Amino acid sequence: MTTEDLCAEGPHGTVPLRLYLPATRPTATLLWMHGGGFSRGTLDWPEAHLVSGELAARASARVVSVDYRLAGNGIVFPVPLDDVYAAWEWLTATFPPSEGEIRALGGASAGAALALGCAVRGRDGSLPADRLLLAYPFAHYPNPALDAGTVREMEGMQDIHRFPPSTVDAMVATYVGRTTDLPRLALPGAARLDGLPRTALALSQYDELRPSGELLSRQLASVGVPVSLHVASGMPHGHLNHWPSPPEASASLDFLADALSSVSTGRTGTATS
Repeated sequence: MTTEDLCAEGPHGTVPLRLYLPATRPTATLLWMHGGGFSRGTLDWPEAHLVSGELAARASARVVSVDYRLAGNGIVFPVPLDDVYAAWEWLTATFPPSEGEIRALGGASAGAALALGCAVRGRDGSLPADRLLLAYPFAHYPNPALDAGTVREMEGMQDIHRFPPSTVDAMVATYVGRTTDLPRLALPGAARLDGLPRTALALSQYDELRPSGELLSRQLASVGVPVSLHVASGMPHGHLNHWPSPPEASASLDFLADALSSVSTGRTGTATS
């Protein structure tokens, strides 16, 4: 495994990137975005650095992690998405695809929303992706409610990231600058989703954002997008950011890596593991 810090130029300036190369010839290329509620995160976060390295190794993939501009201090949508799309343009120009090579977009939490928004923008332009890899995405506002039974189970749990409505409202307000009349690509579960590529969704069981991922799965399937779904048992939101890695996080990485390396087109619908 080798890494290299690079950059792309976008409409708002330079976008730092980190390239991960596997030990063997890459058979796929992935643009990956960390989470952090649109306002936090770095290329050194486990969800960026370690996940990118693991996916590069497990899928024999070239992975590019994006240090997009974070919301706050005057930065709002569409700046982070513009950074991601500039990185996608850079990736597709810098690494022309070889025959059979998969081009994928992926991310976790807020980064999954950016990956999905980038995929929609690329579908409508000239840069479609071949795969989407989304970990516990935050794709809808208002956020769908978690079932009451799981909420009760979570009440006694310690040290897990919670997303009550006030927290979700604050994330959206920081990212977009308001909580009404949202652009469809900001929380892209509201966007037109037909024509998107095969999508793998890795969710967390104990996560108030899990219903957003489940709704997205149903939305994609309803418009004919092949989608597979994995729920990490017992895991809270952000479980790929928890290291040393629990076995459930490793299973999620295997699920995402398999989706990245598989050449089949998958099937329409959902499969829970």
